[in-house]
Amino acid sequence: MNVIIAGCGKIGTAVAESMVREGHDVTVIDVDKDCVDNLLNIYDVIGVYGNAADSDTLLEAGVADAELFIAATDSDELNMISCLFARRLGAKHTVARVRKTDYNDSSLGFVRQQLELSMTINPEMTAAREMFNILKLPSAIKIETFANRNFEMVEFRLKKDSAFHGQRLSALRDKFRGAFLVCTVQRGDDVFIPDGNFTLFDGDKIGITATPAEIQKLFKQMNILQKQARNIMILGGSRTAYYLAKRLDSIGYTVKIIEQDRSRCEEIAQLLPACSVVCGDGAQQEFLLEEGLRSMDAFVALTGMDEENILLSCFASSLNVPKVISKVNRAELKGLAERLGLETIISPKHSVAEVVTRYARAIQNSSGSNVETLYKIADGKAEALEFKVRPEFVGAGISLRELQLKPNTLIAGIVRGRKTFIPSGADAILPGDKVIVIASGKRMNDLADILV
Repeated sequence: MNVIIAGCGKIGTAVAESMVREGHDVTVIDVDKDCVDNLLNIYDVIGVYGNAADSDTLLEAGVADAELFIAATDSDELNMISCLFARRLGAKHTVARVRKTDYNDSSLGFVRQQLELSMTINPEMTAAREMFNILKLPSAIKIETFANRNFEMVEFRLKKDSAFHGQRLSALRDKFRGAFLVCTVQRGDDVFIPDGNFTLFDGDKIGITATPAEIQKLFKQMNILQKQARNIMILGGSRTAYYLAKRLDSIGYTVKIIEQDRSRCEEIAQLLPACSVVCGDGAQQEFLLEEGLRSMDAFVALTGMDEENILLSCFASSLNVPKVISKVNRAELKGLAERLGLETIISPKHSVAEVVTRYARAIQNSSGSNVETLYKIADGKAEALEFKVRPEFVGAGISLRELQLKPNTLIAGIVRGRKTFIPSGADAILPGDKVIVIASGKRMNDLADILV
């Protein structure tokens, strides 16, 4: 598929990397020659220097034959205009990054309709939504939702003396009497899609699928269920901080935002009158202590510097703050943060890359794929996908034990009407079902791809 990406900043680079990995033909556009050259040196892409809102530049990039045009420059308005021009010049689908808080849901809907945008993406809002879900279930490292939030995949690490240590998966569900499934295990750099004979050990990072109620029940039985983080300190007054604080405030949580820039403090205080906004240097540990860091249920580091987020998150962890979340965009620093003991790390650029990847798969063939949801899990080494089952699915009506699945592929859940369940070998996939599939080492565009 021909994909054009306008803007070679952090978001554009992450999307380009993902699209190249997916096997698409990628062209990148930017006015900054150095940014384009950097991508040309790293990835197999075509580079065009120029303004993405200029018709000559778009035509040079091949927009007339583009299946997907993604505008990810630093300007919302430039992104929207370039998508409009790309559409008029022949691009079949357009995606614009729109991040300003000025564009609320109603105005953004109007913009999408008038400009014929296929999708708009807000990286900060996407990251805030991810953090919000975790703060509601602090025991988890990562939470992904399916079937309108009726089914979840949760990743967490087995601590020392975990109730799962030394347990074979075949015995877990009987021992804990729950409707859950261990679908991924990450041990060091290796990721497994385990079978019933697999044995878990302390230190493993595991992913389980279940309904939200079953996950709560399991965590309670394992004695790892933390209370919801209701007193939260957010370091940095970024857009992400605004979106997160707004969500937390809407459900009655107590939020304190630390921001060094006074004008930004005043702006946030006006936007979020119920939140406490403190002007000060959050890099000073004594200042954080004076603002009550020790008494917080959670600390969220959202400054513009990955290094500062990591260091201050480590400081919060050393004070035994129950939940610590760090925003880290650079892959090499993410690995360092994990080695330092930080578990919950959010990367807005990678979250956006996931959204675009899912959309690209959904439009990849003429009949349209039935990928409804896609998440990268286990540090990007596996995928969790949600498919809508069509009548023509060749495996429909056949019991799962009779289906020949590809290696490292697991059917982790089935949603049938209002019923959600972990399937057994006697169950069958039926037309109209939604099916959650976990896969490693392969790309899936359609449910039929799970079959040998």
